[in-house]
Amino acid sequence: MNHKDLINACQSDWNDYTKHPFVMQLGNGSLAQPCFLHYLKQDFLFLKQYSRAYALAIYKANSLAEMRKGLASVQALLSFEINHHITYCANWGLTEADLEAEDEDFGTVAYTRYVLDTGMAGDIVDLYVALAPCSIGYAEIGRLLANDKNTKIEGNEFASWIDLYSGDEFQQSIIDSTEHLDQLLAEIDINSQRGQHLLKVFRTATRMEVAFWQQGLNAAI
Repeated sequence: MNHKDLINACQSDWNDYTKHPFVMQLGNGSLAQPCFLHYLKQDFLFLKQYSRAYALAIYKANSLAEMRKGLASVQALLSFEINHHITYCANWGLTEADLEAEDEDFGTVAYTRYVLDTGMAGDIVDLYVALAPCSIGYAEIGRLLANDKNTKIEGNEFASWIDLYSGDEFQQSIIDSTEHLDQLLAEIDINSQRGQHLLKVFRTATRMEVAFWQQGLNAAI
């Protein structure tokens, strides 16, 4: 099996995630600013926990090569994506201290702790499958928005978000991490008990992504 098998097996949930109204509104520039600001704050808190999950991958690794892959991901998150996030949030009047002081929303807690709990209870494959919907999905969303005729770039205050996730650097990093995931999944039959368990993990994490977008939209209510 590979990552495409996982996506195909939960296509409805995947579509709800990658084509969520939050995403579509972000693309056409109609997303309410309170929704986006809430998302930015919660995404910062999410990325902190996501970094911890990749640190757990180092602990779960059985080889130095596997440990180095986990380390590279932690470094990329801490030195690139989180720093970019802090810089980006500064443009919206949010300081790092503001972000650190924010309370985690229920959806943020549920999603990140699910990933960490899955990694703690299972092996490194379980952990990477739980992590996969976020990275693979954001890459797909970036490509989707970059090529959607309804996406508005000029005059869209969210255009830099689209540029980040559709950009070559992010896209290439996900190609590399997805190839690694596929190597881990290669010998597993999706119809086996193990395969069905991993599918459940992937689908649950995907549904958590849907809930994460929705909590952003709910901030306008």
